[in-house]
Amino acid sequence: MKTQEIGQSGMIASRVALGVMRMDALDAADAARTVAVAHDSGIDYFDTADIYGFHDHAAHASSKRFGQAWKDAGLDRSTIFIQTKFGIDYSFGENDGGANGYDFSAKHLIDALDHELEALQTDYVDAVLLHRIDTLFELNEVAEAFDALESSGKVRHFGVSNMGPWQIELLQSGLRQKLEINQLQFGLMHTQMLDAEIQFNMASDPAADRTGGILPYSRLKHMTIQAWCPFQSGTEYGPFVGNEHFPELNAELTRLAGKYGSTPNGIAVAWILRHPAGIQPLLGSMTPERIRQMAAGADIELERRDWWSLYQAAAICWCEREMTRPLPLRRVFSVHTSQRQSMLCQSTHDENNDTNIPRITSERRHIERGN
Repeated sequence: MKTQEIGQSGMIASRVALGVMRMDALDAADAARTVAVAHDSGIDYFDTADIYGFHDHAAHASSKRFGQAWKDAGLDRSTIFIQTKFGIDYSFGENDGGANGYDFSAKHLIDALDHELEALQTDYVDAVLLHRIDTLFELNEVAEAFDALESSGKVRHFGVSNMGPWQIELLQSGLRQKLEINQLQFGLMHTQMLDAEIQFNMASDPAADRTGGILPYSRLKHMTIQAWCPFQSGTEYGPFVGNEHFPELNAELTRLAGKYGSTPNGIAVAWILRHPAGIQPLLGSMTPERIRQMAAGADIELERRDWWSLYQAAAICWCEREMTRPLPLRRVFSVHTSQRQSMLCQSTHDENNDTNIPRITSERRHIERGN
């Protein structure tokens, strides 16, 4: 598999990573097989989080399963990258379980990381990301935690998830460590970062930038964007590959799979990798054959017209669903993104499905499904 540098960290990793959020649903043997297949497919970068354990209803459960799995698979720790996330205050109690909010206090971050290291059966992680934004964070507390974790050798590199440019700038202003990574939702059916660029200076809804310019910002700052839920449709229908609710997109994926000697899963990954921002897809499937197909997409470089044809096909799917009738391709660019909402992952299908991360709003204080 092709490789890339993660940010400016010096980590040269596989262009595709595996997210293990759902690994707690596997038994030990299946978990080891999943990790082994991923590694055999060229994947050497693995992502988890302290709150991942929604099947077992226990914090660190997925990290614990993965921690045993990479050893059972016979992997050498020095040849893989392990990344985790922290900063969400989450309870797994039967009566009071769910998201309590966010906590970027030094004590919470350091304690969470220590528990993750124990679960992962390692004495360091290659990267740790702040899991979304704690609007109550004190910059000195985050700096204290990062300094302690770095100086102790427990964490080598740092990053964020689901943050915009100004949030990153504020954090970076008080940190000695460069923020190398930002996890954001991105894929064929979640293209807000692209839509805002394409529609710039137009009198259409997509021209209203809801991303803060995070795509060009990341390129300027040499931050690696990791794409979570790259196979989710952002609708109640779940993953889009092979889904009858998205016929135009699947027809184009199938056509290009034939052209490039690949699979629809591989083409969907290749579409993300074709962008020069160096986006690293985070696969979420726990099915070995799908992992193989997705990972193989890293070796495909789509021609420009094929990249655009997929973007347009995805647009038509949105137009048909939201407007009841398809629109000609020549009009897609000016209308399709007005109906793209930042929907949350809600599928139980076995595709990339990074779920159950809290979004606290005045209307909803309980856990919603997202990353």
